[in-house]
Amino acid sequence: MFSRQKVVVTGGAGFIGSHIVDRLVEANASVTVIDNFSTGRESFLNPAATLVRGDLLDQSLVDRAVEGATMVFHLAANADIKDGLKHPRRDVEQNVLATQNVLEAMRKAGVQRIAFSSTGSVYGEPSVFPTPEDAPFPVQTSLYATSKVAAEGLLTSYALGYGFQSWIFRFVSILGPRYTHGHVFDFWRKLRQDPTSLHILGDGRQLKSYCHVSDCVDGIFLAVAAGHDDSGIRIYNIGRDDMLEVNTSVSYICRELGVAPQLTYSGGARGWVGDSPKILLDAARLRRLGWSPKYSLEASVVDTLQYLVQHPEMAPE
Repeated sequence: MFSRQKVVVTGGAGFIGSHIVDRLVEANASVTVIDNFSTGRESFLNPAATLVRGDLLDQSLVDRAVEGATMVFHLAANADIKDGLKHPRRDVEQNVLATQNVLEAMRKAGVQRIAFSSTGSVYGEPSVFPTPEDAPFPVQTSLYATSKVAAEGLLTSYALGYGFQSWIFRFVSILGPRYTHGHVFDFWRKLRQDPTSLHILGDGRQLKSYCHVSDCVDGIFLAVAAGHDDSGIRIYNIGRDDMLEVNTSVSYICRELGVAPQLTYSGGARGWVGDSPKILLDAARLRRLGWSPKYSLEASVVDTLQYLVQHPEMAPE
């Protein structure tokens, strides 16, 4: 599907983006990566890809990188939900303005296909579980989710206004190799520093669904191969159909590390402002294409932890 085509991946040295790049290289695509390495890592970057080092806020840089491409996978974003209120403009700049620049570069270059990494956080605290793609958007609970809603709006407007073909993917939290932030990373880092105690934000009973990065990337490529409808817009949830309590995830981590820390809690149903105490997405639309995740929730947590243990440089002491 991508053989000998130029494909641009923003954030291609990041967690999910680097896995997208690997799949494209395997498909014999000519891959150009745009990354400013704010969270991406040189070690994640596929050596077969061409690197454009820079920020998506630099419109001329994006214009040059996108020229001649047939498709863009837009993965670059600020994904810091927990601390979003400490730097409120960052989500607007990195998630909204950067997306506008990518779309404008595509429009000027005549590139009309884009796959976009959104988030299940756009559903806020929904009243329907599992939450389908056509669920109404409630009050937004985080700046990150708000910025992703805005970015989705830009994509759909460009699809309808300029004939773009847009695939929007709303993820649960993704786990697996090259994972750089989130609960497994945080707990692993804390337990490396002090294996005798572990502080957990919230009451530990939050229910979250996760998905392994390999399963996530499988879903993305399957959906893109399936095409789009007449509107040029396809929206897919990506997530397993079961949930994991935070306390249970902690038990898997402690078991694998061979530690038995004293657990303490900050209390409350939410770990922080904007934290959703229950996440479960309805991925039936993607499953109808034949997608089925291979990794269980437990296996996803364990595989992530094993990667971190084997790569202590991910969090230098």
